[in-house]
Amino acid sequence: QIVIICGETGSGKTTQIPKICLELKRGTAGYIGCTQPRRIAARSVAVRLAEELRSEMGQAVGYKVRFTDKTRPDSYIKVMTDGILLAETHSDRDLAAYDTIIIDEAHERSLNIDFLLGYVKQLAARRPDLKIIITSATIDADRFSKHFNNAPVIEVSGRLYPVEVRYRPLEKDDEQDEGDINSGILSAVDELWSLGNSGDVLVFLPGEREIREAAEALRKHHPPGVEILPLFARLSATEQDRIFKPAGARRIVLSTNVAETSLTVPGIRYVIDTGHARLLRYSVRNKVDMLQVENISQAAGKQRSGRCGRVANGIAIRLYDEENFNLREAFTPPEILRTSLAGVILKMAALNLGDVENFPFIDAPNSRAI
Repeated sequence: QIVIICGETGSGKTTQIPKICLELKRGTAGYIGCTQPRRIAARSVAVRLAEELRSEMGQAVGYKVRFTDKTRPDSYIKVMTDGILLAETHSDRDLAAYDTIIIDEAHERSLNIDFLLGYVKQLAARRPDLKIIITSATIDADRFSKHFNNAPVIEVSGRLYPVEVRYRPLEKDDEQDEGDINSGILSAVDELWSLGNSGDVLVFLPGEREIREAAEALRKHHPPGVEILPLFARLSATEQDRIFKPAGARRIVLSTNVAETSLTVPGIRYVIDTGHARLLRYSVRNKVDMLQVENISQAAGKQRSGRCGRVANGIAIRLYDEENFNLREAFTPPEILRTSLAGVILKMAALNLGDVENFPFIDAPNSRAI
């Protein structure tokens, strides 16, 4: 009833599993529901699935995100954000509208994903006909398996070509500022350009402001004919679509960690990883949520460098040194362990998920925090 599918990003989990479910005649008694952690991913996955099934968007495949619902009662596959599926548990306690649920990118471990994993664990006993598939990049499969009473784990191979990792730590000034990051990116891009191969470059930055600054620096530095594209969740749909439709020019895509696992940008041959991301943390002392730039975990670093071995042998340049990488946390801590539980408890009350202490979280929060 419950299967965990593990594979490197880009192995086709997101796009192929819903189609395999369709071939197995799922989706007839209810939707094949597929959740994504971000709106930008839900939309692009639905568009891709509709293309592959040669159907108009909103017919066989639809998507639902906040403020937009492109599904029909006779659709087979419904792609949505995990928040949407959680909200639907309010009016449809047994999720009777679905006969298969795919929780994609479960390794992101946002609050919504943790709520969903606990909810479907309780629901599985009430609905033996419901098939549940949990997919994750190659992280923490054993944790998921144990949580679901030793559910079977299926491994999928992902990357096609080897990736060479190069460490190019930034030169330290007395005051470390943003300019260093940009000069590091420029020299990394120069190094990749000097190889003479074609292929696009994906640069990982912590946030929107850093992306705009890096784009400005690259525009001044680079010859015309190179397309510089930003990628973050707040972009409009038309700007997001430019990422998936290569125009022929060589591209440099500047992205937040949305391209780390949720989206696969086509044509990427090189990755430049600044080693930072914005993480939400709750400060117990000050009683505020802080969205601060932090070093990414080793798992996230591996995800990022694995982004470039798709079209040819890849090169990932990390703008920090190897020793720094080895000292980092193995995994990014799940959101429930670094957030204010006031919001968690209120949300659980609103969704009638029961008591925090008794809810089957994969990582239960500390009782003192409750």
